[in-house]
Amino acid sequence: MKKNLLYCTILAALILIGCSKESDVPEVPSPVPAEKLIFPPKEMRSVWMTTAWGLDWPMGKYDVQSQKNQYIQYLDRFKELNINTVIFQVKPMGDAFYNSPYEPWSKSITGTRGKDPGYDVLAFLIDEAHKRDIEFHAWMNPYRIATRAGNSTPYPPLHASIKPEWVVSHEKIQIYNPALPEVRQRLANIVKDLITKYPVDGIHFDDYFYPAPSSAGTMVSDAGDYQQYGAGYTTIEDFRRANVDKTIEAVHNAIVSSKPEVVFTVSPAASPDYNIKTLFADVAKWCKEGWIDIVMPQLYQEIGNQYNDFQSRLGWWTQYNYQAVPMVGHGYYKFGDPASPSAFQSTLELDRQFELTRRNNKVMGNALYSARYVLFNKIGITDKLASLYSTPSVIPFIGREVSPPPAKPQNVKIENGSLIWTKSGSLRSVVYHFTDQKKEGKVLAVTNETSLPVSSPGFYCITTINADNKESEPSELTEKK
Repeated sequence: MKKNLLYCTILAALILIGCSKESDVPEVPSPVPAEKLIFPPKEMRSVWMTTAWGLDWPMGKYDVQSQKNQYIQYLDRFKELNINTVIFQVKPMGDAFYNSPYEPWSKSITGTRGKDPGYDVLAFLIDEAHKRDIEFHAWMNPYRIATRAGNSTPYPPLHASIKPEWVVSHEKIQIYNPALPEVRQRLANIVKDLITKYPVDGIHFDDYFYPAPSSAGTMVSDAGDYQQYGAGYTTIEDFRRANVDKTIEAVHNAIVSSKPEVVFTVSPAASPDYNIKTLFADVAKWCKEGWIDIVMPQLYQEIGNQYNDFQSRLGWWTQYNYQAVPMVGHGYYKFGDPASPSAFQSTLELDRQFELTRRNNKVMGNALYSARYVLFNKIGITDKLASLYSTPSVIPFIGREVSPPPAKPQNVKIENGSLIWTKSGSLRSVVYHFTDQKKEGKVLAVTNETSLPVSSPGFYCITTINADNKESEPSELTEKK
């Protein structure tokens, strides 16, 4: 009996000691599955590069090496700023920055319209962008052929492939006639020719459709066009809008049928009324019909502007974007310009605009007009941009899926101060870092490599992205203590 009592006492003591030791050991939380982490939003970060009149490039530089050096300077700065897309104007004035069967070489390249520059300009531009993992979107002005100060100055000769009856010569602007079926087919053919010859990531149209009377001067009447082609339309205004609709649809169809991975973007004026009543561009309809993939309104006015308040216009465009992904164009050129409103004399305006766009869940990117002002850095506006783009970003998947789905990276681990992993194929990898599993992470790199030096404690995971910008499932988390 005494032995049993002693045994029970010893056993109870051992249990108490064991419980005491277990209570001193901290509880290790189960790791959060990577798919439940808070990933940073994807953003297309774009800059428009204007070549009409050589404004951003080549700025009057006509020798090949100077042109190349200047472009590389732009791209290197964009890469430093984590900008991931350049929207380059390849067709500013019924001309081309490549050898086109439809339009002459641009005057901006050599100083002489139609003169071969002696190198494949567009191949160089695209290759250098892609080397830096920067997307290249080819910006085209669909209708404009030439401009002039007035009737006393002749327009330049038309390209041999252009029939004069396809053209309307207003007092200050010469355009392809939007009313003609032949013109619509020609524009679709120009796009198809470009995207099948060159690996561009997107086609971009700006806000020039029917010309605005304020910039066209005395305009040639299109009453004859309406009489010939306008059956079924109640008004000439409806007829004009339908003509532009048909052009946009034709370009969309040309892209989808020949190279569907190319995205189609339009950057309309800020005012919906101005687009639909003056330029005869029913952009909301294009969004609704799925003819454009991205709508990028030019919200160049400040927050609180009397006529085009940035915040109000942002609300309108993100309400009526329908199938198109909304992105926002910013009047970057206004910052530090003495002629601009007082809001643009402070970098705070850009800060506030980005806050509004990033707070809007529909907006998936920003575009800056234009490239040279990024280099100018007036009032430190590019320093502000650097803080807004402090880490890299992943371009969202937009448009049509063509490439095989990307596979999840494998064998993720940390060895000798580097994060390493394996992947299949030629996919790019995205490296994410989380200081805390419950807080939003950040992108450390978008890379073609399979290793990255890491020094910060926390959790790391990897994804891959394919050519369509479709992202894989995230890898398992790896912790660095």
